Amino acid sequence: MKREIYQQILSMMHMYGSRDCLKTIALQFPGVTYNTLVSIYSQDYQKKTRKNHHKHHKPDVMETYYKRYLSGVSQDSGEPVLLRIAEEVDLSHSLLARIVLERHLSHTCYEGQNPPRGVVSQMMKDPLSLIEDKTLATEVHQCILNDPNYGPLVDNIKRSVGYEYELILRERLENRGIQFLGEDDLRSRGYDKTPDCKLEIPIAVDGCVINWIESKASFGDEYNHQTYLKDQFWSYWNRFGPGMVIYWFGFIDELDCNRERGIILKDDFPTDIITLESFLETS
Repeated sequence: MKREIYQQILSMMHMYGSRDCLKTIALQFPGVTYNTLVSIYSQDYQKKTRKNHHKHHKPDVMETYYKRYLSGVSQDSGEPVLLRIAEEVDLSHSLLARIVLERHLSHTCYEGQNPPRGVVSQMMKDPLSLIEDKTLATEVHQCILNDPNYGPLVDNIKRSVGYEYELILRERLENRGIQFLGEDDLRSRGYDKTPDCKLEIPIAVDGCVINWIESKASFGDEYNHQTYLKDQFWSYWNRFGPGMVIYWFGFIDELDCNRERGIILKDDFPTDIITLESFLETS
């Protein structure tokens, strides 16, 4: 996807301001899959959340949200209080639920001190069982179920999708008879940062030698790609040489600019692979 098209899609998302716009945008860009639009929207939402994080996590603001929650449930209207507040303050449902849960624990269990993050995270994963206040437990549970962008449910879905595409990558390699080592194999050999697949024998794609392949079940935008380059891809290159990254939901074309340095980008498993065996047969 050209950067210009990506910017047009983002502009439309910002104009509509809601995830409900994706089907409309899909009609305007028939060459872009719905999964790609979902990934782009999710990434942009996360950027917005990171940008505004400090605004919602000031102690006085967090306490205000908690008091608004207490006031809302005291009216016993039967309406989901946290969902309404989240919409009013333009914050992820799950993130607001976490803030209110933290303040609740601080007031009821930790004598005004912040509760351990691990305790809060565990309760967010299973609120109905672990949160003693059943009203709050139900409110938090509703937030998690209704949040399409953040929270334990979304994290589980992302992990499942990521694992699914890793299996697809492994299946494609096995179907081509390409031998490889997985992450577990590499870690057992003492490697700390490992790609999804390290090829036993290099292959060639688009005239480039490939020693490893990384699977990303997402869209490759500027921010995430640069982060991956810094934290993962160049580390793989240092250890194993040149490799390939598959962004299954597409990427900004202009980001595929490191081929000469040893990292190429694809949006699917390539069909024009040259293996050593096939090269020797044609030589």
